[in-house]
Amino acid sequence: MLRLVLLQLATTVIVSVIAGLVGGVHALISALLGGLCCVVPNGVFALRLFAAAQKPGGANPMSFFIGEFIKIALTIALLGAVVWLYRDLNWLALIAAFIVALKSYIILLFRH
Repeated sequence: MLRLVLLQLATTVIVSVIAGLVGGVHALISALLGGLCCVVPNGVFALRLFAAAQKPGGANPMSFFIGEFIKIALTIALLGAVVWLYRDLNWLALIAAFIVALKSYIILLFRH
């Protein structure tokens, strides 16, 4: 799970640099924030599952579903905060980086 979060972070940085080269500094920041809206909740989810797996008895399905709910709620909250707080938002860069970070696990599927 950590590899996936690191891969999402790497793809976020790559997409942000490309957005910055194409659209300027506001596109770079928008892409970075959009990717982080995916990376941060996934990191929290991974840490939560790891902590649940270390407990006696291991992780149970309920901890997975609660973690998934927290991940979705945190993603929505972060996206809302970015839209509300960053005035020079480049929507295309934000959405593109979010989608690329969200779908970056496909890269890991084809590595093996």
